[in-house]
Amino acid sequence: MSSKRKTYSADFKTKVALEALHGELTLKQIASCYEVHPSQVTQWKKQALAHLKDAFSSRGAKAKKQDQALQDELYGQIGRLKVELDWLKKNLDCSVDQKRQMIAPAIPT
Repeated sequence: MSSKRKTYSADFKTKVALEALHGELTLKQIASCYEVHPSQVTQWKKQALAHLKDAFSSRGAKAKKQDQALQDELYGQIGRLKVELDWLKKNLDCSVDQKRQMIAPAIPT
């Protein structure tokens, strides 16, 4: 017998959290109505309250755009470096000692 965790959609979680925020019913009543545990309702309510401020903040959207731009730039750099490394591995035929000398030449004494 396999036990799987039950997963809920974002729409369902939002509906339950809004019901809890509305405050007309108790947490136990909401939990029994939607067939979830009361602690789950409390958790979703806390998450909704924590992220509610971001919904009205223009900084949140601006920060997301900046993060996405930075991520795109970094992925581009990774891609270029990988291509360069692959090219060097393919076209550079020399021993390991010679490669080490190219990177860090011997220090004169």
